[in-house]
Amino acid sequence: MAFDMAIIKTSRREMLGALAAATAASSGACAPRKRVTSQSKEGERVMSQPAGRMPVAFVAHGGGPYPILDLGFPQDERTSLLKHMREVREVSGTKPKALLVVSAHWEAPVPTVMSSAKPPLLYDYSGFPPEAYALTWPSPGNPALASRVRGLLAAAGFATAEDPERGFDHGTFIPLKVAFPEADIPVVQLSLIQSLDPNEHLKMGRALAPLRQEGVFIIGSGNSFHNMGAFRGQMQGSVPGALERAAKFDSWLQMAVTADPTARDEQLRNWAEAPFGRYAHPREEHLVPLMVVAGAAGTDRGVTTWSGSLAGLNMSAFRFG
Repeated sequence: MAFDMAIIKTSRREMLGALAAATAASSGACAPRKRVTSQSKEGERVMSQPAGRMPVAFVAHGGGPYPILDLGFPQDERTSLLKHMREVREVSGTKPKALLVVSAHWEAPVPTVMSSAKPPLLYDYSGFPPEAYALTWPSPGNPALASRVRGLLAAAGFATAEDPERGFDHGTFIPLKVAFPEADIPVVQLSLIQSLDPNEHLKMGRALAPLRQEGVFIIGSGNSFHNMGAFRGQMQGSVPGALERAAKFDSWLQMAVTADPTARDEQLRNWAEAPFGRYAHPREEHLVPLMVVAGAAGTDRGVTTWSGSLAGLNMSAFRFG
């Protein structure tokens, strides 16, 4: 799996390190510079006109600027992941009024929303070629939707905050640059809670479910498998048992997500007890966006929309509704 040196002029070892740094969880690396904690009432009635019930989706975002840049993974994997990202726009059926994205790469003490009308991009990765830092995706923000999100979460008992300075991290702008290249739909990004408690994130999703009736497409962005040691090992050769462990967890996750909603939520709460759960997610920040999406799904059953792999390790994506 040689790297395309016309695109990436660095050593294999350096690129593996860069990809590991880009996809490793680090709330400090992605921490907002400033939070505004006062609860705003502006825009509480935003998007109040019925627009049909939007589905919700959990998408795989790969790692760092992959797959927009060729980082040496097998070409069939890159092609498959790009196809999955392109098809995200088809999940909603009609053009959404706005997108609400929960990315694995933003954690905060309380649910925090980006409130800028013109968010920048946050290149929250390092060690990649210049092309990785010249990517653009100028989708507008939506302060009114940000306020609406805070209002719904507050009504469910959550303390909330907003950040007017933070930009879209790669968990948002990489897959959505592929899915919505026109960048003409307002986007608000919502953080995870640092506790990563699955039940709290299911509760967050349930609180946000009314947005589906308001034309808002809720997207969770993560990876259903996220063990950096296994990824590195597979790219350098092979890790004994890695393929089998990833496949068993992926099989369990697909069964859990597509189960009856009551059983689904219970299994997701106890994901760490799944076969090789902690192997698939030594730290669960890339799985927790799925909890928010499942909570927002309510009684809608899940469907597997993509089954693929990264470095040969099984991964999946899902939709509800």
